[in-house]
Amino acid sequence: MANTILELLDQEQGHYVSGEAISRTLNVSRTAVWKQIRKLEEQGYVIEASRKLGYRLLFKPEPLSLDKLNDMLKTKRFAREVRLFNEVDSTQNEAQRWAEAGAPEGALVIAEQQLSGRGRMGRSWVSPYTKGIWMSTVLRPSTPIYCAPQLTLLTAVALCRSLRRLTELEIGIKWPNDLLVNGRKISGILLESAAEDERIKYIVAGTGISVNLDLTDYPEELLERATSLSIQAGRKFSREAVIAEFMLEWEQLYDLYLKEGFGPIGTVWEALSVSLHKPVTIQTPQGDLSGTAIGLHESGAIQLQLDNGEVQLVFSGEMGQPKGQ
Repeated sequence: MANTILELLDQEQGHYVSGEAISRTLNVSRTAVWKQIRKLEEQGYVIEASRKLGYRLLFKPEPLSLDKLNDMLKTKRFAREVRLFNEVDSTQNEAQRWAEAGAPEGALVIAEQQLSGRGRMGRSWVSPYTKGIWMSTVLRPSTPIYCAPQLTLLTAVALCRSLRRLTELEIGIKWPNDLLVNGRKISGILLESAAEDERIKYIVAGTGISVNLDLTDYPEELLERATSLSIQAGRKFSREAVIAEFMLEWEQLYDLYLKEGFGPIGTVWEALSVSLHKPVTIQTPQGDLSGTAIGLHESGAIQLQLDNGEVQLVFSGEMGQPKGQ
């Protein structure tokens, strides 16, 4: 029924089709038509409703094309094996199962929609159908488990650099790995690792990028904290291009890290950071810490100068919005 309604709206090329005409064609009630319209909207279609005029189709979602992505990719390993799902609970779960079954480094899981997408600190992630990039990548670095936080920062640097280049937006990193535009979050990163004999067996790096979300896609309580690339830039972006740019930058920085260590990555992270040299508060398991973030430690911890002048290393926590952002 929903497909028939979509065909009727699409045939009118942006003009209204009355609810009465649709219900008559389908031999169903106006209420049944409205329910099917809601289903289409949940799938990413933008349909305008008017009590007097009926319905008209304003936007059709564009599903990801693996053929288009492959044409754009310039990597050697990253995203050379891809599993694309229409809908999953979480790409992290799918990638972890694949990793346990022997997925190669760079193996990528993408979903058009997540039903239970998760971010850091156990938070849920808004991931509407075909509007963003919801993906998880398998990494197999030959590094000790204590290096995992460095890889989180590396991933943030790679994503930030690739998105700045593609969108020309002034995107920055809030420690440890949130990407912000004009003080609002456009991306989140979650790395989950499995270890064996104190070395990393594999890492699943989850990345959520709000690419083409509209204001109506966000709950009202998130509008002051979250945004999308299209809202900020005033135009839509090819999701395949975003993935291809990110994967190339990520693979290059990852190889640099394996060769030269964290030093070069940390320098770039500091240059892209919106957290440094500003008063911040960090929520940690031991309580809140307030001070000035003065730099990164080589371990990946943030160096926080407290009010008494003492410099404390913070390895994990939730940083509040830096003042001035």
